[in-house]
Amino acid sequence: MNRIFGTPGRITGIVLAAVVAACAPTDTSKTTESEPPARPAGSYHVYVTNERSDDVTIIDSVTNEVVATVPIGKRPRGIHASPDGQTIYVAVSGTPIGGPNVDPAKLPPSDKKADGIGVFDIKTRKILRVIPGGSDPEEFDLSKDGSKLFTSNEDTAEASVIDIANGKVLETLKVGEEPEGVNTSPDGRFVYVTSEEDGEVFIIDTEAHKVLKSIKVGNRPRSVGFLPDGKKAYVTNENDGTLAIIDTVKHVKTGEIALGKSGVIKPMKVILSADGKTAYVSTGRGKQLFTIDTATDKVTGTPLDVGERPWGIALSPDGKFLYTANGPSNDVSVVDLSTNTVIKKITAGSSPWGVLVVQP
Repeated sequence: MNRIFGTPGRITGIVLAAVVAACAPTDTSKTTESEPPARPAGSYHVYVTNERSDDVTIIDSVTNEVVATVPIGKRPRGIHASPDGQTIYVAVSGTPIGGPNVDPAKLPPSDKKADGIGVFDIKTRKILRVIPGGSDPEEFDLSKDGSKLFTSNEDTAEASVIDIANGKVLETLKVGEEPEGVNTSPDGRFVYVTSEEDGEVFIIDTEAHKVLKSIKVGNRPRSVGFLPDGKKAYVTNENDGTLAIIDTVKHVKTGEIALGKSGVIKPMKVILSADGKTAYVSTGRGKQLFTIDTATDKVTGTPLDVGERPWGIALSPDGKFLYTANGPSNDVSVVDLSTNTVIKKITAGSSPWGVLVVQP
Protein backbone atom coordinates (compact mmCIF):
# COMPACT_ATOMS: atom_id res chain seq x y z
CA MET A 1 0.00 0.00 0.00
CA ASN A 2 1.36 3.47 -0.87
CA ARG A 3 1.50 5.97 1.95
CA ILE A 4 1.62 9.80 1.88
CA PHE A 5 3.59 11.20 4.79
CA GLY A 6 2.99 14.71 6.18
CA THR A 7 0.43 16.84 7.94
CA PRO A 8 -3.09 17.25 6.48
CA GLY A 9 -2.51 20.95 5.73
CA ARG A 10 0.70 20.26 3.90
CA ILE A 11 -0.91 17.46 1.90
CA THR A 12 -3.77 19.75 0.88
CA GLY A 13 -1.29 22.42 -0.30
CA ILE A 14 0.62 19.98 -2.38
CA VAL A 15 -2.53 18.69 -4.06
CA LEU A 16 -3.75 22.23 -4.83
CA ALA A 17 -0.38 23.21 -6.32
CA ALA A 18 -0.45 20.16 -8.57
CA VAL A 19 -3.96 20.98 -9.79
CA VAL A 20 -3.02 24.59 -10.54
CA ALA A 21 0.09 23.51 -12.45
CA ALA A 22 -1.87 21.03 -14.51
CA CYS A 23 -4.47 23.63 -15.44
CA ALA A 24 -1.98 26.36 -16.33
CA PRO A 25 -1.77 27.23 -20.08
CA THR A 26 1.17 25.74 -21.95
CA ASP A 27 3.68 28.20 -23.52
CA THR A 28 3.73 27.31 -27.21
CA SER A 29 5.57 30.42 -28.37
CA LYS A 30 8.95 28.73 -28.28
CA THR A 31 10.07 26.22 -30.91
CA THR A 32 11.63 23.09 -29.47
CA GLU A 33 15.07 22.02 -30.64
CA SER A 34 13.58 19.09 -32.54
CA GLU A 35 11.38 21.34 -34.69
CA PRO A 36 12.97 23.00 -37.74
CA PRO A 37 12.59 26.79 -37.75
CA ALA A 38 9.92 28.16 -40.03
CA ARG A 39 11.32 29.22 -43.40
CA PRO A 40 10.66 32.77 -44.58
CA ALA A 41 7.99 33.20 -47.23
CA GLY A 42 9.45 33.06 -50.72
CA SER A 43 12.56 31.10 -49.69
CA TYR A 44 13.87 28.34 -51.93
CA HIS A 45 16.82 26.04 -52.57
CA VAL A 46 19.34 26.09 -55.40
CA TYR A 47 20.51 22.71 -56.71
CA VAL A 48 23.81 22.52 -58.63
CA THR A 49 25.15 19.48 -60.49
CA ASN A 50 28.92 19.00 -60.17
CA GLU A 51 30.25 17.18 -63.22
CA ARG A 52 33.60 16.05 -61.80
CA SER A 53 32.75 15.34 -58.16
CA ASP A 54 29.64 13.30 -59.06
CA ASP A 55 27.33 15.09 -56.65
CA VAL A 56 24.75 17.84 -56.21
CA THR A 57 25.30 20.93 -54.06
CA ILE A 58 22.22 22.31 -52.27
CA ILE A 59 22.24 26.02 -51.41
CA ASP A 60 19.82 27.81 -49.07
CA SER A 61 18.53 31.07 -50.57
CA VAL A 62 18.10 32.69 -47.15
CA THR A 63 21.74 32.36 -46.10
CA ASN A 64 23.39 31.78 -49.49
CA GLU A 65 25.23 28.91 -47.84
CA VAL A 66 25.63 25.25 -48.78
CA VAL A 67 23.32 23.11 -46.64
CA ALA A 68 24.04 19.70 -48.18
CA THR A 69 26.13 17.87 -50.76
CA VAL A 70 24.57 14.66 -52.06
CA PRO A 71 26.26 11.93 -54.18
CA ILE A 72 24.19 11.51 -57.34
CA GLY A 73 26.06 9.31 -59.84
CA LYS A 74 28.77 9.70 -62.44
CA ARG A 75 29.16 12.98 -64.31
CA PRO A 76 25.86 14.70 -63.45
CA ARG A 77 24.85 17.46 -65.87
CA GLY A 78 21.25 18.21 -66.85
CA ILE A 79 18.85 18.85 -63.94
CA HIS A 80 15.08 19.51 -63.90
CA ALA A 81 12.19 19.27 -61.46
CA SER A 82 8.83 17.51 -61.68
CA PRO A 83 5.78 19.78 -62.17
CA ASP A 84 4.86 19.46 -58.47
CA GLY A 85 8.38 20.39 -57.36
CA GLN A 86 8.78 17.30 -55.18
CA THR A 87 11.17 15.33 -57.40
CA ILE A 88 14.38 16.28 -59.16
CA TYR A 89 15.74 14.44 -62.19
CA VAL A 90 19.47 14.44 -62.94
CA ALA A 91 21.22 13.13 -66.06
CA VAL A 92 24.23 10.96 -65.18
CA SER A 93 26.72 9.42 -67.57
CA GLY A 94 29.60 6.96 -67.54
CA THR A 95 31.22 8.56 -70.60
CA PRO A 96 34.56 10.18 -69.65
CA ILE A 97 34.88 13.94 -69.91
CA GLY A 98 36.45 15.03 -73.18
CA GLY A 99 36.83 18.48 -74.67
CA PRO A 100 38.43 20.47 -77.49
CA ASN A 101 41.99 19.66 -76.38
CA VAL A 102 41.43 16.07 -75.30
CA ASP A 103 42.43 13.09 -77.46
CA PRO A 104 39.47 10.65 -77.33
CA ALA A 105 41.84 7.73 -77.90
CA LYS A 106 43.51 8.47 -74.56
CA LEU A 107 40.30 8.49 -72.55
CA PRO A 108 39.26 5.45 -70.47
CA PRO A 109 36.39 3.30 -71.79
CA SER A 110 32.82 4.40 -71.13
CA ASP A 111 30.92 2.86 -68.24
CA LYS A 112 27.51 2.35 -69.83
CA LYS A 113 26.08 0.92 -66.62
CA ALA A 114 26.38 4.41 -65.12
CA ASP A 115 24.19 6.07 -67.80
CA GLY A 116 20.70 7.11 -66.73
CA ILE A 117 18.44 9.64 -65.09
CA GLY A 118 18.64 9.82 -61.31
CA VAL A 119 15.29 10.31 -59.54
CA PHE A 120 15.94 12.41 -56.42
CA ASP A 121 13.44 13.02 -53.61
CA ILE A 122 13.61 16.59 -52.32
CA LYS A 123 12.25 15.86 -48.82
CA THR A 124 14.56 12.96 -47.98
CA ARG A 125 17.44 14.17 -50.17
CA LYS A 126 17.96 10.65 -51.45
CA ILE A 127 18.14 8.99 -54.85
CA LEU A 128 15.04 6.82 -55.18
CA ARG A 129 16.11 5.05 -58.38
CA VAL A 130 17.94 5.50 -61.66
CA ILE A 131 15.92 5.02 -64.84
CA PRO A 132 17.24 4.54 -68.37
CA GLY A 133 18.02 7.73 -70.28
CA GLY A 134 19.56 6.36 -73.44
CA SER A 135 23.28 6.38 -74.12
CA ASP A 136 25.36 9.15 -72.47
CA PRO A 137 22.42 11.44 -71.53
CA GLU A 138 23.53 15.05 -71.19
CA GLU A 139 20.46 17.27 -71.18
CA PHE A 140 16.73 16.59 -71.11
CA ASP A 141 13.34 18.10 -70.47
CA LEU A 142 9.96 16.83 -69.29
CA SER A 143 6.66 16.56 -71.08
CA LYS A 144 4.11 19.15 -69.96
CA ASP A 145 2.29 16.64 -67.75
CA GLY A 146 5.55 15.38 -66.26
CA SER A 147 5.04 11.77 -67.37
CA LYS A 148 7.85 11.56 -69.93
CA LEU A 149 11.45 12.66 -70.37
CA PHE A 150 13.12 13.65 -73.63
CA THR A 151 16.90 13.23 -73.46
CA SER A 152 19.85 14.07 -75.71
CA ASN A 153 22.22 11.15 -76.25
CA GLU A 154 25.46 12.85 -77.18
CA ASP A 155 27.56 9.89 -78.29
CA THR A 156 24.93 8.23 -80.51
CA ALA A 157 23.35 11.30 -82.19
CA GLU A 158 19.95 10.36 -80.80
CA ALA A 159 17.14 11.62 -78.62
CA SER A 160 15.30 9.23 -76.31
CA VAL A 161 11.71 9.34 -75.08
CA ILE A 162 11.37 7.82 -71.59
CA ASP A 163 8.27 6.83 -69.65
CA ILE A 164 9.06 7.88 -66.08
CA ALA A 165 6.56 5.66 -64.26
CA ASN A 166 7.77 2.37 -65.71
CA GLY A 167 11.33 3.52 -66.43
CA LYS A 168 11.32 2.42 -70.05
CA VAL A 169 12.66 4.00 -73.23
CA LEU A 170 9.63 4.37 -75.51
CA GLU A 171 11.43 5.64 -78.61
CA THR A 172 14.92 6.40 -79.83
CA LEU A 173 15.02 9.07 -82.52
CA LYS A 174 17.87 10.02 -84.84
CA VAL A 175 18.89 13.68 -84.59
CA GLY A 176 22.09 15.54 -85.50
CA GLU A 177 25.59 14.75 -84.25
CA GLU A 178 26.44 15.73 -80.67
CA PRO A 179 22.94 16.65 -79.50
CA GLU A 180 22.87 18.70 -76.32
CA GLY A 181 20.16 21.23 -75.50
CA VAL A 182 16.63 19.87 -74.97
CA ASN A 183 13.64 22.13 -74.33
CA THR A 184 9.89 21.50 -74.37
CA SER A 185 7.66 24.22 -75.82
CA PRO A 186 5.29 25.91 -73.32
CA ASP A 187 2.24 24.21 -74.84
CA GLY A 188 3.98 20.83 -74.60
CA ARG A 189 3.52 20.00 -78.30
CA PHE A 190 7.16 20.10 -79.36
CA VAL A 191 10.65 19.42 -78.10
CA TYR A 192 13.63 21.27 -79.60
CA VAL A 193 16.97 19.44 -79.58
CA THR A 194 20.19 21.22 -80.56
CA SER A 195 22.90 19.48 -82.61
CA GLU A 196 26.32 20.98 -81.89
CA GLU A 197 28.10 19.32 -84.80
CA ASP A 198 25.43 19.93 -87.47
CA GLY A 199 24.48 23.46 -86.40
CA GLU A 200 20.79 22.57 -86.37
CA VAL A 201 17.78 22.33 -84.10
CA PHE A 202 15.64 19.20 -84.48
CA ILE A 203 11.92 19.50 -83.72
CA ILE A 204 10.17 16.49 -82.17
CA ASP A 205 6.41 15.98 -81.99
CA THR A 206 5.84 14.98 -78.35
CA GLU A 207 2.73 12.89 -79.05
CA ALA A 208 3.79 11.13 -82.24
CA HIS A 209 7.39 10.75 -81.04
CA LYS A 210 8.69 11.75 -84.48
CA VAL A 211 11.19 14.30 -85.78
CA LEU A 212 9.18 16.81 -87.82
CA LYS A 213 12.00 18.89 -89.28
CA SER A 214 15.32 20.57 -88.54
CA ILE A 215 16.38 24.23 -88.69
CA LYS A 216 19.86 25.55 -89.49
CA VAL A 217 20.65 28.02 -86.70
CA GLY A 218 24.42 28.60 -86.55
CA ASN A 219 27.68 27.11 -85.36
CA ARG A 220 27.57 24.86 -82.29
CA PRO A 221 24.09 25.54 -80.88
CA ARG A 222 23.89 24.71 -77.19
CA SER A 223 20.51 25.56 -75.66
CA VAL A 224 17.00 26.83 -76.39
CA GLY A 225 14.79 29.26 -74.49
CA PHE A 226 11.09 29.74 -75.29
CA LEU A 227 9.02 32.83 -74.60
CA PRO A 228 6.06 32.02 -72.30
CA ASP A 229 3.54 32.32 -75.15
CA GLY A 230 5.56 29.78 -77.15
CA LYS A 231 5.64 31.88 -80.33
CA LYS A 232 9.34 32.70 -80.29
CA ALA A 233 12.52 31.02 -79.08
CA TYR A 234 16.21 31.80 -78.83
CA VAL A 235 19.08 29.40 -79.54
CA THR A 236 22.65 30.03 -78.37
CA ASN A 237 25.33 29.62 -81.05
CA GLU A 238 28.53 29.12 -79.11
CA ASN A 239 31.03 29.48 -81.96
CA ASP A 240 29.31 32.47 -83.60
CA GLY A 241 28.82 34.62 -80.51
CA THR A 242 25.14 34.97 -81.42
CA LEU A 243 21.58 34.10 -80.48
CA ALA A 244 19.40 32.73 -83.26
CA ILE A 245 15.78 33.91 -83.23
CA ILE A 246 13.20 31.24 -84.08
CA ASP A 247 9.58 31.64 -85.13
CA THR A 248 8.19 28.59 -83.33
CA VAL A 249 4.83 28.75 -85.10
CA LYS A 250 6.44 28.28 -88.52
CA HIS A 251 9.58 26.60 -87.16
CA VAL A 252 11.96 28.89 -89.05
CA LYS A 253 14.92 31.09 -88.17
CA THR A 254 13.99 34.76 -88.52
CA GLY A 255 17.16 36.52 -87.41
CA GLU A 256 19.97 36.62 -84.88
CA ILE A 257 21.41 38.80 -82.14
CA ALA A 258 25.16 39.48 -82.07
CA LEU A 259 26.53 39.35 -78.53
CA GLY A 260 30.23 39.75 -79.21
CA LYS A 261 33.25 38.57 -81.12
CA SER A 262 33.03 34.92 -82.14
CA GLY A 263 35.55 32.78 -80.29
CA VAL A 264 35.61 35.25 -77.40
CA ILE A 265 31.97 35.54 -76.39
CA LYS A 266 30.60 31.99 -76.42
CA PRO A 267 26.86 31.86 -75.70
CA MET A 268 25.92 28.74 -73.73
CA LYS A 269 22.68 28.80 -71.76
CA VAL A 270 19.65 31.04 -72.42
CA ILE A 271 16.70 31.42 -70.02
CA LEU A 272 13.68 33.72 -69.96
CA SER A 273 12.14 35.76 -67.18
CA ALA A 274 8.67 34.66 -66.05
CA ASP A 275 7.01 37.52 -67.92
CA GLY A 276 9.06 36.82 -71.05
CA LYS A 277 10.33 40.39 -71.31
CA THR A 278 13.97 39.54 -70.65
CA ALA A 279 16.36 36.84 -71.78
CA TYR A 280 19.58 36.04 -69.90
CA VAL A 281 22.56 34.39 -71.60
CA SER A 282 25.71 32.87 -70.08
CA THR A 283 28.81 32.96 -72.26
CA GLY A 284 31.18 30.27 -71.03
CA ARG A 285 34.77 31.31 -71.58
CA GLY A 286 33.47 34.80 -72.32
CA LYS A 287 32.83 34.99 -68.53
CA GLN A 288 29.89 37.36 -68.96
CA LEU A 289 26.14 37.40 -68.46
CA PHE A 290 24.14 39.21 -71.17
CA THR A 291 20.64 40.65 -70.83
CA ILE A 292 18.34 40.81 -73.86
CA ASP A 293 15.16 42.87 -74.30
CA THR A 294 12.85 40.40 -76.05
CA ALA A 295 10.63 43.15 -77.47
CA THR A 296 13.50 44.73 -79.41
CA ASP A 297 15.88 41.72 -79.52
CA LYS A 298 18.73 43.97 -78.41
CA VAL A 299 21.31 43.72 -75.65
CA THR A 300 20.43 45.97 -72.72
CA GLY A 301 22.81 47.36 -70.12
CA THR A 302 26.42 46.36 -69.68
CA PRO A 303 27.36 42.66 -69.81
CA LEU A 304 28.36 41.50 -66.34
CA ASP A 305 31.49 39.50 -65.50
CA VAL A 306 30.09 36.72 -63.34
CA GLY A 307 32.87 34.12 -63.07
CA GLU A 308 35.02 31.54 -64.77
CA ARG A 309 33.23 29.89 -67.70
CA PRO A 310 29.62 30.32 -66.54
CA TRP A 311 27.38 27.66 -68.08
CA GLY A 312 24.17 26.72 -66.25
CA ILE A 313 22.03 29.58 -65.01
CA ALA A 314 18.72 29.87 -63.14
CA LEU A 315 16.45 32.61 -61.81
CA SER A 316 14.92 32.97 -58.35
CA PRO A 317 11.11 32.57 -58.26
CA ASP A 318 10.64 36.34 -57.84
CA GLY A 319 13.10 37.12 -60.65
CA LYS A 320 15.33 39.24 -58.41
CA PHE A 321 18.39 36.99 -58.37
CA LEU A 322 20.24 34.84 -60.89
CA TYR A 323 22.66 31.99 -60.22
CA THR A 324 25.52 30.90 -62.48
CA ALA A 325 27.51 27.65 -62.36
CA ASN A 326 31.20 28.48 -62.89
CA GLY A 327 33.00 25.25 -63.83
CA PRO A 328 36.74 25.94 -63.56
CA SER A 329 36.50 27.90 -60.28
CA ASN A 330 34.13 25.40 -58.63
CA ASP A 331 31.69 28.03 -57.46
CA VAL A 332 28.27 29.58 -57.99
CA SER A 333 27.77 33.32 -58.46
CA VAL A 334 24.74 35.05 -56.97
CA VAL A 335 23.70 38.01 -59.14
CA ASP A 336 21.45 40.78 -57.81
CA LEU A 337 19.62 41.77 -60.98
CA SER A 338 18.37 45.08 -59.55
CA THR A 339 21.95 46.35 -59.32
CA ASN A 340 23.55 44.03 -61.92
CA THR A 341 26.23 42.96 -59.46
CA VAL A 342 27.63 39.69 -58.13
CA ILE A 343 26.84 39.80 -54.42
CA LYS A 344 28.43 36.48 -53.49
CA LYS A 345 30.33 33.47 -54.80
CA ILE A 346 29.50 30.16 -53.13
CA THR A 347 31.90 27.22 -53.22
CA ALA A 348 30.24 24.19 -54.81
CA GLY A 349 31.62 20.81 -55.88
CA SER A 350 34.08 20.12 -58.68
CA SER A 351 33.04 21.60 -62.06
CA PRO A 352 29.52 22.87 -61.39
CA TRP A 353 27.44 22.46 -64.57
CA GLY A 354 23.67 22.78 -64.18
CA VAL A 355 21.56 24.97 -61.89
CA LEU A 356 17.99 24.48 -60.73
CA VAL A 357 15.88 26.59 -58.35
CA VAL A 358 13.04 24.88 -56.47
CA GLN A 359 10.62 26.57 -54.10
CA PRO A 360 9.02 24.22 -51.52
